Amino acid sequence: MTRLEIPATCLVVLVGTSGSGKSTFAARHFGPFETVSSDWCRGVVSDDPTSQAATPEAFALLHHLVGVRLRAGLLTVVDATNVQPDARRQLVAVAREHDVLPVAIVLDVPEDVAQARNAARPDRGFGAHVVRRQAQQLRRSVRGLAREGFRTVHVLDGVAAVEAAEVVRVPLRNDLRGETGPFDVVGDVHGCRAELETLLDRLGYVLVRDAEGRPVDATHPEGRRAVFVGDLVDRGPDSPGVLRLVMGMVDAGHALCVSGNHEAKLVRALAGRQVSTSHGLAETLAQLAAEPPEFRERVRAFCDRLVAHYVLDEGRLVVAHAGLKEAYHGRASGRVRSFALFGDTTGETDEYGLPVRLPWAEDYRGSATVLYGHTPTPALTWVNDTLCLDTGCVFGGRLSALRYPEREAVQVTAERVWCDPVRPFPRAEPVDGAPVAVGRSGAPGGGPDGDVVRGAPDRLRLDDVAGRRVVETRLMGRVSLRPEDAVGALEVMSRFALDPRVLLHLPPTMSPCATAREGDLLEHPREAFAQYAHDGVADVVCEEKHMGSRAVVLVCRDATVAAARFALPAGATGAVWIRTGRAFWQDAARTQALVDAVAPAVAAAGAWDDLLADGDDAWLLLDCELLPWSAKAGELLRTQYAAVGAAARAVLPAAVDALAAAGDRGLDVAELLARTRRRADDAERFTAAYCRYVWDVDGLDGVRLAPFQVLAAGSRTFTDRDHLWHLGVADRLVAADASGVLLGTRRLVVRTGDPASVAEGTAWWQALTDDGGEGMVVKPLANLVRGPRGLVQPGVKVRGREYLRIVYGPEYTSHLPRLRQRSLGRKRSLALREYALGVEALERYVAGAPLWRVHEAVFGVLALESAPVDPRL
Repeated sequence: MTRLEIPATCLVVLVGTSGSGKSTFAARHFGPFETVSSDWCRGVVSDDPTSQAATPEAFALLHHLVGVRLRAGLLTVVDATNVQPDARRQLVAVAREHDVLPVAIVLDVPEDVAQARNAARPDRGFGAHVVRRQAQQLRRSVRGLAREGFRTVHVLDGVAAVEAAEVVRVPLRNDLRGETGPFDVVGDVHGCRAELETLLDRLGYVLVRDAEGRPVDATHPEGRRAVFVGDLVDRGPDSPGVLRLVMGMVDAGHALCVSGNHEAKLVRALAGRQVSTSHGLAETLAQLAAEPPEFRERVRAFCDRLVAHYVLDEGRLVVAHAGLKEAYHGRASGRVRSFALFGDTTGETDEYGLPVRLPWAEDYRGSATVLYGHTPTPALTWVNDTLCLDTGCVFGGRLSALRYPEREAVQVTAERVWCDPVRPFPRAEPVDGAPVAVGRSGAPGGGPDGDVVRGAPDRLRLDDVAGRRVVETRLMGRVSLRPEDAVGALEVMSRFALDPRVLLHLPPTMSPCATAREGDLLEHPREAFAQYAHDGVADVVCEEKHMGSRAVVLVCRDATVAAARFALPAGATGAVWIRTGRAFWQDAARTQALVDAVAPAVAAAGAWDDLLADGDDAWLLLDCELLPWSAKAGELLRTQYAAVGAAARAVLPAAVDALAAAGDRGLDVAELLARTRRRADDAERFTAAYCRYVWDVDGLDGVRLAPFQVLAAGSRTFTDRDHLWHLGVADRLVAADASGVLLGTRRLVVRTGDPASVAEGTAWWQALTDDGGEGMVVKPLANLVRGPRGLVQPGVKVRGREYLRIVYGPEYTSHLPRLRQRSLGRKRSLALREYALGVEALERYVAGAPLWRVHEAVFGVLALESAPVDPRL
């Protein structure tokens, strides 16, 4: 058995004459979709897999398909003769374009075997001279395949070797996805051995020393592993000491290390190649000269085998010396290695003679966290889920590490300035090394030094939201957004919505319960209870539905948090917005007055202590209903509802009088008179229905805010808490409110399988609606619930008879048979998808995801709202 090792992701080029068994080999060792055959491509473009005239178009298609697969990171096999250098050269170019390794597998079978196989196949009508020419080309090619760019060449000499071959896929050396940590990722050390020892001690590692007292290893009692981002050497006082410690840790399996540009240069110097000894290399070589030759050789071998980057934790973490854009994660090429070692540069130099670097992190949109070093920065700063850990220890700054997955920074201050920087670098103030928790957004997590800061505001791009988008959600997997819906949402979001840094969440739409099929009601509680019982939900909570406008309220404990985390203007400590992301009021003073009414209640109720985790920034997001309806919908009431009511009340009474007079004169108008009187009564009911939700307000006088759910606070979301918990928090806020603005929400728990409980819930709803209420919302008591068929509706509304006059018109009760044909399928689907996106946005935000990822989910809710659905639902 001949073992052929190939990278798990690569381009495999089969090389052999016609009849050498390439297709059979490919079918035996590779999947049906992994192989791209030139014959198949000829068939696609000409309906004849043997048509040589179709060869140019066929190979254009073949190269395109190969590129598509390689771009997706899929192993791809090319089944063609590939005996001509030009054919192979094009395939090597495709592999390099997509940063994968090209591998050649040569099937070198005797020419007479190939001739006999072709003769036995009716589709091989070419002469023996073709195979003879291919065999000659193959013999001339075999020895030069490595020079052509093939990283690995396997030659199977003879039929027996081909039959005995076993293809084994081996992960690339940079592919450590199975290593899940926990890790401690350490920034550029640059020969600062003493600081490294101190940092490892503060991280909890126990140093192991040799007989001479030198550290040669470090172990962590909890099994954590260190990951070094490179640049262990140069500029500092003890590069050999740093190497001795790190090499020992790596050899013992206690650490990983990627190459830095300084290690790459050191390898060339130790190999005797001509290199510049600037930037500290001369000092490192002098320090190594005092070490034994075997140590220098060990250093050369160690640095030479370092990879440029690692992909860790199932692809969730990437470590590279100078960073790495997403397209290069897990790839292998000279271009990838260069980026990982040196970053993205313009080729120019600045006034200090240093390379001008392109800000790749500002455009990063990958799902993996990228930790890197290379460019010293005074403070740890998250940018789009990337973090530079080089804080200039050798220049008098700090040596930094990030605990992963905890996302806690641990730093130690340099003992002194070991090397004068070319570009001025601020000397750091001493720190105590205590962990500083930092979310992906880079918001300060505390700590005595305050050295973990927010990066510059994340930049949003049009292609973050435009076109067809698919948003990955925890609750529903992939949620698709149509391009035409995104266009409408973009108009609203870009022109009218609040700053995306504030807009953490948009509430989802809500579906009504199933339509009642009998009686004089369109919606009835029994339908809601039956729906949840069918979904396996035993207990539901019925919440009074306040007739106002949906409002999301952000409250910060102080203006410092509001400005630092949400970029709110000076003096503002919160925001209030509606379901489309617009500010509830354009009057900033009125908005702040409402926030100022809520904030003292939050503090007096002790909610800050209960809702925040240790070290959290103090902010709270509430889902609320703001009353009266006229506070937001005044213009709608005047131009639509009041106009209809006024016109009907002006015309219909006169029509009744005229018809009554006609009846008195003996005309047969009894049926028309009765119908007109019903219409007049319906008009009165319609006016009374909307007038219940209208009253005058002056500033906050007359305004009531009914919170009913805690959406998020600090680093937490609360979908795991049942609705009685949420309503309990709301009750505490109402009880602690001294302003009179906050309003409680009545509720009732119903067991869907208990007829008596269902009857009680129905009677409760009837009483609410008889008293002029809109109705109720029925929710699974447990809050977020998954049933046998997936995610259960988070809530359904059951609206009363008179309220539905506002929605469907004054005379809707006369059209119940037609209205009962309404379809709720799309509305229910929208409600679930918007809910999943809303939860996703909150969870991404509290996890510290970059702004573009949070905004992607928020924008998705608004895009779905642009979908054509009956607005009366």
